[in-house]
Formats: sequence, C-alpha cells, structure tokens
Amino acid sequence: MALRDPREECLDLEERGQQQLERLQSVLNRAFKNVPFYRNRFQEFSVDQSRIERLEDLATVPFTERVHFSENYPYGLFAVPLRDVVRIHTAPGIYLQPTVSGYTKHDLVVWRELVARSLVAAGLSSVDILQIDLDAGLANWGREYKDGAELIEASVIPLTLLHPEKQLMILRDYRTSTLVTTASAARQLVQGMYRSSLNPNALALKTLILVGEPPDDSVRAQLEEQLHVKTWVHYGLSDVPGPALAFECEVRNGLHVSEDHFFAEVIDSTSGVPVPEGEEGELVLTTLTTRAFPLIRFRTGDRVRLIPGSCPCGRTLRRIHWLHQRTDELMVIRGVKVHQRHALMVMERVLGFVPERQQFFIRRSGMRDYLEIWLQVEERLFSDEIKQMEKVAQRLGMELEQELGVTVRMRFKEAGSFEFSRLEPIRDE
Repeated sequence: MALRDPREECLDLEERGQQQLERLQSVLNRAFKNVPFYRNRFQEFSVDQSRIERLEDLATVPFTERVHFSENYPYGLFAVPLRDVVRIHTAPGIYLQPTVSGYTKHDLVVWRELVARSLVAAGLSSVDILQIDLDAGLANWGREYKDGAELIEASVIPLTLLHPEKQLMILRDYRTSTLVTTASAARQLVQGMYRSSLNPNALALKTLILVGEPPDDSVRAQLEEQLHVKTWVHYGLSDVPGPALAFECEVRNGLHVSEDHFFAEVIDSTSGVPVPEGEEGELVLTTLTTRAFPLIRFRTGDRVRLIPGSCPCGRTLRRIHWLHQRTDELMVIRGVKVHQRHALMVMERVLGFVPERQQFFIRRSGMRDYLEIWLQVEERLFSDEIKQMEKVAQRLGMELEQELGVTVRMRFKEAGSFEFSRLEPIRDE
C-alpha cells in the first residue's frame, strides 16, 4: 500500500485550518452521537457541538482526562460497535482497570501511515533494516513501528523482549541500520558495547529513533558520538492512541504534529486556558480522523511549547518543543507512564492495606531505569499470613511489574528513613 500524498504535510495555513475544522466538526458530531460519555459531558457543560464554527470554539468543550478511561472501562468510550473493532490495545491506567483503546481497520491504516511518515522524515527507505527494542509497557508501539516500516518496504526485526546482550548481538550480526528505542535503553546499549569491547564502526547502525521520553540535548549528543549515529525524536502517547503522532524532520528543530489527524492546543495546566504561541504549557490533543476511539481535548500531562514560525523543511505542520517536566503525577520510566495511585491500589490488593508511608524513586542501575518503592515497616506486615518481609517484597514487586510494565524493586524502611512527607519521584544519576 502506498503512502498518502506527502503534500498533506505542506498545505498552506488556510487549507490546513479548513481541513482541521471540517474534520473537527465531524469527530464532535460522531462523539456526541455514539459515545454517551461525550454526549453527557457536552450537555453538562452546555456545549452545542453543531455551533463549533471556528477552531477557537473548541476551547468551550470540556477536557477528557485519564480518569475518564477508568470510569468508562472497558468499552465505554468506543464510538463504533465492537464488530467494527479489529484491534484492542490495553495499557496501565491510573486505577486497577487498564486503559482500553480500540482501532477499526481504517484507524490502523492511518496509524501505519503516520508511523511511515515519521520514518521517511528520518531518512528511512526500503534499503533499511529496522530493529525495535522497547520495554513490555510499550509493546503496542512495537507493532505500530513494524507496520509503518513495512509500509515503506524496509526490513523489520520486530519487537522481542530480549536481554540487552542479545539485542546487541542482533544489532551487530543482522546489520541493523535503524534502531527504535528509548534514550535510557540506548544508553544501556552503549554500556553493553563497552563491556564487550565492540567498536561502533563494526555496526551498520546509522539512525537512532528515540521514543517514549524527551532526551536531553547532551544525551543526544553523547549517543551520537558514542554510536556514530544521527538521532531523531518521536512523540506519542503510551496509553492512547499510539506512537509518532509528532516527529522530527531533517531540520531537527522541534517535532511536527500530524495536524491533519490531530488538533493540538497548549493550555495553562491550572486554569485550563490556552496559552499564547511560544509559551510553555500542557499539551491537549483532539483526534480528527480516529473512528473507534475519538479523544476530545485529551489532557496529555506532557509539557510542551509551540514553536512559532515556519520550518525550513517546507512542512506546514506546527512544531512543538517537548519538555521534561510534566503537569501531572505520572512518572515516565523508559517511556512507560506510571501513576503512583495505581501502584498503591496494587499494594492494597496484595497486602489488604496500604502501608502508612511510601516513597517512590526513579533509580538507574547500569544505565537502566527502574522504579524503587520504599514502604514503612509496620506491625501489619508481620501477621500470621505475612511473616517474611523478603517474600512480601518479592510478591509485591512481581505484581507491580506485571501491572505497570516496568522493573520494580521494593524496599522496607524504618520511619526515620523517609525524607519527604509526600510521594515524590527522584532520579539518581
């Protein structure tokens, strides 16, 4: 299947605005008609979707937040009958219920083209061999990158959860030219090369696509120097709807948002009011072409800045600068979003209670990030049913890893070990 006309990325601003408005009106009508959640929300906030006549009018529509995914679990936000859904994805939510998203055949075609578009912008073609190395929490992205790469007829080594040494062996022996991974996983790969005394010149790798987390400029420069590659950044949502909805072009000055499929706003996270172009705020996205799982003004929690002006590459898709700070309580570990509330609910399910004090840390061991949780030692942990703290920690860790999709280490600490009175993620470098 051929890619859609690349001129879609280069429409003049008037054409782009008209295209977005028509698609926005369509998705609002579809959501009101087919999704009770949106119909009730529109009525609650006195929104008449038929009166959205300008893109600016979207600011009158209420936000969709991650808590709404749990409240409408599993299929309450679907806008089509289940018989029309050909793929169902799940991802960790903020409660025990996962986030469930669905895709029609049309939706999958769109996502395949979006990923292919982002790969072409990074210079990939049919002569490339693409390897995907992502954690289990981003397994859905692995499928999307495989499909997108196959659309441009590149050779693909699909996502397989392997030990880093095995990934390095495949990278070397299979002559991989492009690697899709997170910045932290790429740094771990470099450490593995050093341990094995592998010269980067022995690799065919030339392109490193970093996803899941915004890398520092210093980290990018270091990876490019150590691996002898060019790095590119893609932005997506690990819960919904997928990867590469914003991507870097050859200029590599901000990420182009695929505005033909998403309408992007940047708001003040406290007031909810859109901020002027160029100012930092929270990214809010509305899907324009999604059929099964439309999102109306979804608050991503990602902090960005809209870059004013045109891009020398010729694309008229607006660009964002993706910032490290978040506007919510989510922690990002190797690209996977983890909510502390979710972790606490898993603890309550396993132990029957939530320990009185907890503290969350993002740790790094051998360039690999993981979640470390401290729990305060208390008498309830020594009941007849629970006698050995080591077994408790092991069981809790296994349950949390399965639920959250990241590596978890549990530590039991005396009350005096806690430095903070609230949950606070800390990174050890």
